[in-house]
Amino acid sequence: MAMQTKLPMGIENFREIRTGGFYYIDKTGLIKTLLENPGKVNLFTRPRRFGKTLNMSMLKYFFETGRDVMPFNNGTLFDGLEISKEKELCEEYMGKFPVISITLKGATGENFEDAKVMLRRIIGKEAMRFRFLLESDRIDDAERSQYEALVSMDKTGAFTMSDELLKDSLQTLSQLLQKHYGQDVIMLIDEYDVPLDKAYQSGYYDSMVELVRILFRNAFKTNDSLKFAVLTGCLRISKESIFTGLNNFNVYTVKDVQYNEYFGFLDQEVQNLLKYYGFMEKYDAIKKWYDGYRFGKLEVYCPWDVVSYCHALRMEPSAEPQNYWVNTSSNDIIRRFLSRAKTSDRNDIEQLINGSSIKKIIRQELNYRDLDSDSDNLWSILFTTGYLTQRNVQTGELTELVIPNREIQWIFIRQIREWFKWETEKNMEKLEDFCRAFLENDTAAIEEGFNAYLKKTISIRDTNVRKEMKENFYHGILLGLFGNMDGWDVQSNAESGEGYSDISIEIEDQETGIVIELKYAENASFDTACREALKQINDRNYGEKLVDDGMTTIRKYGIACYKRRCKVISE
Repeated sequence: MAMQTKLPMGIENFREIRTGGFYYIDKTGLIKTLLENPGKVNLFTRPRRFGKTLNMSMLKYFFETGRDVMPFNNGTLFDGLEISKEKELCEEYMGKFPVISITLKGATGENFEDAKVMLRRIIGKEAMRFRFLLESDRIDDAERSQYEALVSMDKTGAFTMSDELLKDSLQTLSQLLQKHYGQDVIMLIDEYDVPLDKAYQSGYYDSMVELVRILFRNAFKTNDSLKFAVLTGCLRISKESIFTGLNNFNVYTVKDVQYNEYFGFLDQEVQNLLKYYGFMEKYDAIKKWYDGYRFGKLEVYCPWDVVSYCHALRMEPSAEPQNYWVNTSSNDIIRRFLSRAKTSDRNDIEQLINGSSIKKIIRQELNYRDLDSDSDNLWSILFTTGYLTQRNVQTGELTELVIPNREIQWIFIRQIREWFKWETEKNMEKLEDFCRAFLENDTAAIEEGFNAYLKKTISIRDTNVRKEMKENFYHGILLGLFGNMDGWDVQSNAESGEGYSDISIEIEDQETGIVIELKYAENASFDTACREALKQINDRNYGEKLVDDGMTTIRKYGIACYKRRCKVISE
């Protein structure tokens, strides 16, 4: 095999990684563990971007009969990997089974009919991989007609299987494959919960639950052609919703000990990766930003983030850690939580952002309706989707929860800002009065108004967070408030005089300029911080550019913030 020098950015196909010279962290031990702990249906729930899809691709290439597993040097895709040491297992299972492999990630739509079109497409395209069934002498004409119905399309290329056939489709396809090969079928279903999430958001949840329940019941419960099935997803949907009556049903969540080393990167794996590429000096930063998840008894890094940052380092060795996870899908769940949160919930979020832990009862088996029934359930959703993790192995009923790392802390802070902006915009009259107080040099009104807003949001006082980051938090809140004013040219960190002012504003029709410098008041030393802020404005001539731009009146404000309080002085 050629030296593996490329990083597998966004590549989730096992064969492509193994044949394309990409770096691969060996997770094939999953195969052995799965075979030694048999279950008819096995569900793995992990947050997104923790290697679920790549592992499913690995299982497909290992088990599937007829699959080309010898791409180079007369070896197999699995040569040199952990599973290759298990000679008997490889001899008995590698390349010996028909495999149905689908992802339900795309089985979504704005309405139920659109979602069914996408589901037909997903299953129909998978069925088309087996067109040899049309020529098989092991199935009869009636069965051949069943297969033709699975892959039949209209003139637009849309699959035309009926609703009833759709419900039977996975069972029907597995029966045909079993009859052709004389071997039971392995079924792999990735992202099984995505259709339910979209259905919940778009208002057709009950219809989708009913369809998925019947589809899975036929595929898993009443299917004599099934060897075993593996499913992955983010949430463990309650058994009563879609897995009714399934026996020998194994669920492995982030709280379970089994399989946890196979999802995400372990510390030694990350160190090996960094040594390989010569990035060991970035180890501490990577650990701070992307480590911190606890799966069972193991600490785990998010693999997507580690690979993304290493890719950035190869392009630019001085690159700083960034938030990569936030771009992989919506983070609206945090805003949804905040919109329903009680005061005590927001206090808990503040504790988490500031580096402390909280203790909550975590329900791992949920349905989407539970999100609305009780705000306490949202703690469970934040936990299972990776926004929170457990600090220690659970003892008793309560789980100790923390924000896993700097990246997720950043996501919380951004979502809090967006939620806060939405909240403040609901009362525009109050917001405009607050902003006009800056124009009128009414420091008492500014202080009263800003304190009122701060009481509604969440402060940052984590001792591990740099002072600049704390100041940036309040800076961001104030910018969001000013952003609603028509005719106000608001600049953040604009170059002026001998440096960069925090906020500068030009109100052209009144020829008035406003300069604001924000300081974090360590130990509530408001007066000192305010004076320091004003001194910086004057010493560095922050008002100079406003004068140059024709502003005849200049307002200067020093604002000191600490927790949910502020003090304002002007000149």
